Amino acid sequence: MSYARLPAPSPEQGLSRYMQEIRKFPMLEPEQEYMLAKAWVDHEDSDAAHQLVTSHLRLAAKIAMGYRGYGLPTAEVVSEANVGLMQAVKRFDPEKGFRLATYAMWWIRASIQEYVLRSWSLVKMGTTSAQKKLFFNLRKAKNKIGALEEGDLRPENVKRIATELNVTEKEVISMNQRMSGGDASLNAQIKTDGEGAAEWQDWLEDEDADQAADYAEKDELDIRRELLAEAMKGLNEREQDILTQRRLSEESITLEDLSKIYEVSRERIRQIEVRAFEKLQLKMRELAAERGMIAAAN
Repeated sequence: MSYARLPAPSPEQGLSRYMQEIRKFPMLEPEQEYMLAKAWVDHEDSDAAHQLVTSHLRLAAKIAMGYRGYGLPTAEVVSEANVGLMQAVKRFDPEKGFRLATYAMWWIRASIQEYVLRSWSLVKMGTTSAQKKLFFNLRKAKNKIGALEEGDLRPENVKRIATELNVTEKEVISMNQRMSGGDASLNAQIKTDGEGAAEWQDWLEDEDADQAADYAEKDELDIRRELLAEAMKGLNEREQDILTQRRLSEESITLEDLSKIYEVSRERIRQIEVRAFEKLQLKMRELAAERGMIAAAN
């Protein structure tokens, strides 16, 4: 599998030309995807791997556009997304029962995030997990409260974001100032050959790309459920029951009621619940890492 064979965005050609190129590659039906993946796994068929990669370039580009607000060259972010996509194809196991798009999402995002973190020095953005969470979620939080177009955030919005992301208001203000000015609007005009001007979102919101995102989101939920079910097997019967009753049921049962059922103190039930939840989280991270789902394992 050669990266040189893939279309590549470049500042000289512009992303519009690149988007035109990758729209030419057809989406794969589940059966086609399975057979191509088997050909790669069983025979290292590079042509099959190339088809798997090219059929998902639009998905990689769409995910990459979600990171357009970090002040980095968009063409490079897209290229990093493609690197993650290729890594996903190399490690994809079609026998697991889920689609490549679901598996690839984790690798694409991880590759982009590693690039962003390399490009933004740790001195600049801080080293704590809370600050990294703020870095990658600030735009989403601003969009949620309708403050995406603001320069300096209003005090009430600063407070709301700080609370939601569990960081200080000072950190929100500082990070917002560092990230301001790098946004590239999806409504920005781009030139197309012989068709006048168009907007970036016109190139992204095509039916096939949405279809890819739709089944990726559905499969992601299915896999999380699968991971949960598998991880639950690592708990004993009492731990499974207490954790289910306390955290996985629509109406959780009280510590008092469970203490009567198991004839132990409420504090003992609480300890079992906390320990069981920790074991469950650890097992799910291990399973996610084994399957290459880097983002899920963090």
